[in-house]
Amino acid sequence: MGKKKDMLRELAGRIYDLDVEVYEKLGSSLGRVFNQERERCIKELMKLMDSKSKSHILRSQLALISNMARTIEDDLTQDLIMKKYGAILQEVTDLPKSFASEDILDEKLAQLNEWNLEARFSKDNHLVICIGRAYGCGGSEIGFVLADSLQINYYDVEIFNAVLKRMELEKEAVEDQAGFPAFQPVQKLTLRQRIKEINRYHGLPKRDAVFFNQCDLICDMARKEDFVVMGRCADAILTNNHIPHISIYITAPFEQRVRRMMKINKKMSEKQVRELIRKWDRKHAKYYEYYTGRRWGGVENYDLCINSASYGIDGSVELIRRMIKKT
Repeated sequence: MGKKKDMLRELAGRIYDLDVEVYEKLGSSLGRVFNQERERCIKELMKLMDSKSKSHILRSQLALISNMARTIEDDLTQDLIMKKYGAILQEVTDLPKSFASEDILDEKLAQLNEWNLEARFSKDNHLVICIGRAYGCGGSEIGFVLADSLQINYYDVEIFNAVLKRMELEKEAVEDQAGFPAFQPVQKLTLRQRIKEINRYHGLPKRDAVFFNQCDLICDMARKEDFVVMGRCADAILTNNHIPHISIYITAPFEQRVRRMMKINKKMSEKQVRELIRKWDRKHAKYYEYYTGRRWGGVENYDLCINSASYGIDGSVELIRRMIKKT
């Protein structure tokens, strides 16, 4: 137990120090991922690395560091820092409770796949890959590994946080729930408070104001950089704004998703896991269909639909790479 704790502490320290190094190389133009004092941040990182249920937080923190590192102008400095990042990411991935440790691969299904999907993405446009995913299929892990292998930015919770900052909204009032905002119950407002909200959101309900700010942000990003974006109706948003992109939907058989989530959430019963998966799938579908008018998971809406149980995380990443011929 002592060796494991020492190993996690050493790795957490390197993550913290890398964040400091990236910030120092960039100057004050971009913020730090870890703003609190070193020891407190290290303890929080150790908890994240030892918990599968909070792996998405660690994944987003690492993505932020790598996204900022890729903006370093000096090529040699950027290369050295990205090598450090790569080594750290590999060690995090190899942890028993890593966000990439529980695969969804079904060996029997994998043996049936012998075909190769190829398509070219125009070099005149930025490479934007929009990924929608069913809960528990490993979609977030696939998106993260894909972005890292292509050396492009990965966005998930980061977009949501940027929208909150732009709108000066408090996280206590709205939170990210696996790719879409969920608002806390609001107490009855006074007339003055109602007028203030109407003026603040230009007459829109808060939910819609957040969505339209998210639309503006995603379109602006797509005109400037290559990236992978998880959920947030990004495929429909970019289609409506005539911005080239690749849309992918990732799912897996329900029973396979149940087995995977039970490995990740060992404190939950099988009944609880089944209810959780159905709940999040319903929420995803309702949000997507409300704002896009499309059917969530409908094959006609995507360039590529993947059964991740047929390929696993690494196999799915490789399949997408073949599709875009980005090697």
